[in-house]
Amino acid sequence: MDEEPIPNDPPAWGEPHGGGWDATAPADWSTFASDVANWPDSNATRKIPIDGRDEHEETHWYDPALRAVRPGRGMLPPLLADSLHDPDHALYSVNTQPHQPSTSPFVPTQDETRTAIPHPHAYYCKEHNGWVLLIWISSTVLPPLVREFDRPLPDQARRKRTVSCVGDGEQPFGPANLTHHWHPYPKAVDASKLNTPYTHGELLLDLYLCCQCSMYCLVSDVIPGVIPANLVQLFTQDKLSHPAVDKTPRATVVAAWETILTIIDNRLWRDEKRSLPISRARFKSKVGWNDVVRQVFESIGFPLEELPAGDKPAEPALQPPPIDPATPEGKASRSKLLRAWVEVSAWLAIFQKSKDSLREYNAMVLHVTADSARDMYQTGIGAHVSQIARGLLPDTLRGYSMLDEAWKVLGMTPSTYSPELLAFAYLAQCRCDPENTMTYFNLLWTIVNAMFQTGLTPPQELQTLIVEERSRFRFTPEDAQDAAKTLGFGRDGELGVELDSDVDDDFIAQAWRSARQRAWQNPANATERRAKLNDALRLVAEQRASEKLLKIWSEEKGTGMSPETAYSTLEVPKEVDETMLLTVYSMRVEDQPSQAERMREALSVIAEVTSSDRLRQFLATGQDPGDAPAANTSPDMPRGLNQLGNTCYLNSLLQYFYTIKDLRAAIQSLAHADAKSVDDSKFTDDDLKRHRVGGRLVTRREISRSKKFVNLLADLFFNMEYCENPAITPEIELAKLALVTTQDEEEDECDKAGTESSNDTDATLVDDMPPRAAHDRAHSSPFQTQTQHQPEPQSQSAENRGQSPTGSVLGKRTRDGDSSMEVDAAAPLASPTERAEAAKVVASPTQGTEELIEDVVASSSKLPPPRAASHPDVEMKGDSSANKAPPLPPRKPRQTEDSAVMMFGRQHDVSECMDNCMFQIETALLDFQGMATDNDDKTSPVKRLFYGKKRQRLTSLSPAEDAGHQSSIHEKEDLFSHLHVNVADEGFDLYDGLARYFDDVVELGGQKKRMEVSLVDLPPLLQIQLQRVQFNRETQQPYKSQAYVKFGETIYMDRFLDSADPEKKARSKEIQAELTAARERVYKLTQGKHAPFAPALTNVANFLSKQTLLDIPSDDALVTSLRDEEKLVTEQLRVERERTVHLKQQLEDIWKDDTSAAYELTSVFIHRGSSPSWGHYFFYSRNLPNNPDAWFKYNDSDVTAVSKDEVLADTTGSTANPYMLVFVRKGCDAIETVHRFNPEIFEDESVQGG
Repeated sequence: MDEEPIPNDPPAWGEPHGGGWDATAPADWSTFASDVANWPDSNATRKIPIDGRDEHEETHWYDPALRAVRPGRGMLPPLLADSLHDPDHALYSVNTQPHQPSTSPFVPTQDETRTAIPHPHAYYCKEHNGWVLLIWISSTVLPPLVREFDRPLPDQARRKRTVSCVGDGEQPFGPANLTHHWHPYPKAVDASKLNTPYTHGELLLDLYLCCQCSMYCLVSDVIPGVIPANLVQLFTQDKLSHPAVDKTPRATVVAAWETILTIIDNRLWRDEKRSLPISRARFKSKVGWNDVVRQVFESIGFPLEELPAGDKPAEPALQPPPIDPATPEGKASRSKLLRAWVEVSAWLAIFQKSKDSLREYNAMVLHVTADSARDMYQTGIGAHVSQIARGLLPDTLRGYSMLDEAWKVLGMTPSTYSPELLAFAYLAQCRCDPENTMTYFNLLWTIVNAMFQTGLTPPQELQTLIVEERSRFRFTPEDAQDAAKTLGFGRDGELGVELDSDVDDDFIAQAWRSARQRAWQNPANATERRAKLNDALRLVAEQRASEKLLKIWSEEKGTGMSPETAYSTLEVPKEVDETMLLTVYSMRVEDQPSQAERMREALSVIAEVTSSDRLRQFLATGQDPGDAPAANTSPDMPRGLNQLGNTCYLNSLLQYFYTIKDLRAAIQSLAHADAKSVDDSKFTDDDLKRHRVGGRLVTRREISRSKKFVNLLADLFFNMEYCENPAITPEIELAKLALVTTQDEEEDECDKAGTESSNDTDATLVDDMPPRAAHDRAHSSPFQTQTQHQPEPQSQSAENRGQSPTGSVLGKRTRDGDSSMEVDAAAPLASPTERAEAAKVVASPTQGTEELIEDVVASSSKLPPPRAASHPDVEMKGDSSANKAPPLPPRKPRQTEDSAVMMFGRQHDVSECMDNCMFQIETALLDFQGMATDNDDKTSPVKRLFYGKKRQRLTSLSPAEDAGHQSSIHEKEDLFSHLHVNVADEGFDLYDGLARYFDDVVELGGQKKRMEVSLVDLPPLLQIQLQRVQFNRETQQPYKSQAYVKFGETIYMDRFLDSADPEKKARSKEIQAELTAARERVYKLTQGKHAPFAPALTNVANFLSKQTLLDIPSDDALVTSLRDEEKLVTEQLRVERERTVHLKQQLEDIWKDDTSAAYELTSVFIHRGSSPSWGHYFFYSRNLPNNPDAWFKYNDSDVTAVSKDEVLADTTGSTANPYMLVFVRKGCDAIETVHRFNPEIFEDESVQGG
């Protein structure tokens, strides 16, 4: 077996306690690894006695079919001993002795006193004043089981072969196993079904089976004694705290319990029937009287009653119970008294064993003996010190709490550690519970590593075991994390997505193949890199128990052959075409059959290097699929887009653009345009001033850049229409232009050269000051909002050029080195009121009231605050200049890669990417030859398709104030391209979210104002962003809301139109206010601070009514009040929930007949991941217009047909949630999802034309 050195990256450890460790001791595995070569061969190491192991099972530990036959996690005898009963409590074997003769007619017989002990195998616990039924036995026949278990019992045939794993003479040829390995099966055996049945009520016993021999053990929970344990403790403590003047505290305790025992003894053996007055001096001096004493006597059947005393007042006295066995009552009380007599006697016998002084007190003679059973049952289960040694654990590891869980899960205790026993425990757990093999290996690794951390040298047996297990591909959680990173997963990985259960096997396999292919770009370490990738895939495959990935790994991992060697092996040049290559391969294999495996390896390497689906399919099936692509060639299926790194969001966006017919046609019209021609165009600065994009002027540089972008996009669209490959690879330059804004480029140039490099004129530099507001988004930070609407210096600043003014639906994209990154990445403020507060804080002290109102309007509507010059369609009342924005913090240079593997830093924000693309498309389509200007909204395909018009109205909440101060009403119109739904809470649908957008309350100058938004003009394509980034004010961190927002195939926008029926709108507003209030009440009762209340009230009431551990006076009135309050809260919650359903239905009924503004769902963008700033993106597109009931799922290169049920599914509990919905106006022919060249149709048309 080859030995694999231990990596030099141990898990981090806290400061070990105990002190005094050698300062020069190795802190990691470096010394361990360096000494591996000097270790003895593992075959020379003394073998650990253990049988029943199966190499195939242990190697395939991840296989559910194999692990299903094993009993699961077990434990060694010392841990079993601690599990049977509290290890701090002792169990005692109790026996009764003959009592002195008596003439009483009801004297207990010897058999009665013997059976007063609950069971022959019952052992007494003084601390619990109760009994534990405990049986250990070797038998090939199991006791009858009362139920089935989730995991199987150990192999019974194997168990029968050995009587016991321990004990002299049990195994004449030496022990096959070092010790027992016990497996628990709780509440498995009915005690009444034992050979000697338990007859004192229902009792289920826990069963422990040794998987290696015929031994089994049965144990019960504590069987309570007659006197509750808490009363015994309270009574004893009272006597210790208040000793008699002539006795020691312990003697006082003995005297008191002896008095109670004497009272019981006299009633049973002397038939003492007289009452016991509690006020007599002797009784008080011996026992005393209080509530605890009263409860003690009541528990043994001596109730307190008033004793008539003639002319004197009645005297309270304890009445003895009946003991006549001929009556049911007498028989029951007699049995209870006998049990109490045994228990009190046993308690006294154990208490008097203490060496603490009773001074001269002479204790009474007891007729019960109590002997410790610890040695007896520990020997029976194999846990005795003579069987397993103690005290071998190094001093530095004693009390090392960080290892407590490791010892327990491995099934042993630290006090019984020995290298051999630890190795046995590990191997036994892996044998019996293969599913958790890696957990056990990690814990073994943790213990051995702790020895290094504390300056010890691990024993040779453990060092060798670690190396042997490493050679069998055992791994730790740190190894699993490293494997995921190696494959490109993780926040900062190439794929930009976390490796979790949502990631499918195909995605992992493709990531592995891509990484292996890229490894050849650096030939110097390609072999090492590929070997590491192979190990990473195998580890991930085993961790996920994926047979599919293991098959891929086994078939494709290869032997490390380089591409040069592969071509040389087949004796073909690198330029050979696939048809010739397969022909040569077949000839070589036929001529040299002994080299077939090597030839196949060579072909596999070439298939990987060339990313050839044809070669891969040939290797998988043995048949040449021909020159045609392997799959997805149907003209009815769209093409996929290959990733260029972490660009899944860009792929989704480009696929979405392609489905929009007019936009696609406009872009394809520029397919052969010369991007450089703009430099030679003869348009003047005045021509530039006539055109604005997003409310600002554009520069020649931006026009040239945009033409280049659209030209490349047109080429991509051409390939998506005509290419027969299942997936297209976008040009790297296209991705760069889409993801890197003009601002980014200029920052890079400034960082590199320190000077401006621009072909812009002075006129454009001066006129480019107003901020661009091309797309309507929410700012992720009020500070960002303020920065963007401030005037800029006289030079064109980076803040103005190419920067999206938008926030992110999933967190704004951050730039490397930007010290404000965390602010930008924060979530949008949770409500318009909070956004208004933020705008108020940022506003200048000299800022006019009108300007501040505009800030609030923009904040509520998710727009940057507009200025008079920003757009001619905006009506503004009043004008004021804003203060200069504070300077941005310095930014480090951001590197842009132009290699074949393009990693554009972190995952870019989808909204910013969309802004940049739309800006460039609109800029490239500008008409400088005609007379159209930016005032002609509908001349641009972008504005015509995506932009509508909305009216915003800011009014006072008080109608009286509106009537008296008309100036308090502010109204404006603006364009919009997106509507926004804040996703914070569960239980809302799309209409609910939009209602909060169109009608909200904001705060201005300390006064609350109503913000009303209505739609004046609707666009053909309605884009609705579900803003999932929320901000946790306690942690001060953004997080992604995973709340499910219900939506359907159709949405009706009539209720949100400016022209909607005023009466319906008014009624709808009233109901919406009631609905919101009802939902807020439900939220406070179920999810608000300190919620939920109903379960809390129930739990408190149950605790107060049932607890016996604390000495708390019972308060029945309080418990009743708590239960009444719980019923009240539950009823209130029921009423409010029913009210929300009723109000929601009322709201929908108002608008059920308003269906003229109907929109049909066409696209759904999905973000998968738990973080708001990174994850994986894909999207669904409806097959319009041909098959509206069918949908496509675009997941980078993989395009598949899916049902609408998948698109509309409830995503509760999933991290894959919609973040943008796109609807198309009903009857509008704007979408053509599948636009593919069909040669058959072309041929038919040619024939008809001929």
